[in-house]
Amino acid sequence: QVQLVESGGGLVQAGGSLRLSCAASGRTFSSYAMGWFRQAPGKEREFVAVISRSGGLTYYADSVKGRFIISRDNAKNTVYLQMNSLKPEDTAVYYCAAALRSYGSRNTNEYDYWGQGTQVTVSS
Repeated sequence: QVQLVESGGGLVQAGGSLRLSCAASGRTFSSYAMGWFRQAPGKEREFVAVISRSGGLTYYADSVKGRFIISRDNAKNTVYLQMNSLKPEDTAVYYCAAALRSYGSRNTNEYDYWGQGTQVTVSS
């Protein structure tokens, strides 16, 4: 069992930055690829970024490529999402998720555990 707790969300002006964190419980964090997803009101949950369990491979949605950076610290059981040059369309609840596999996926149904989400609101 893995429990995930996101933090770092908030209200920011367009062009600003936020850093999300996702802390995982348990001793097997390094066994999981980790992903970030987001869900805006009235929309389906969408893929944002994923990082392999070693941290060596990352992959981003086109909408955030060049602006967001995913990273992880396996010693701290934490995955991060650095969000720069934020836009109003980035407004959503952001979720982290864990998949018991080497490499992540952009498909929500391939993840085993989910956090409760953290709200990010970008004002124009």
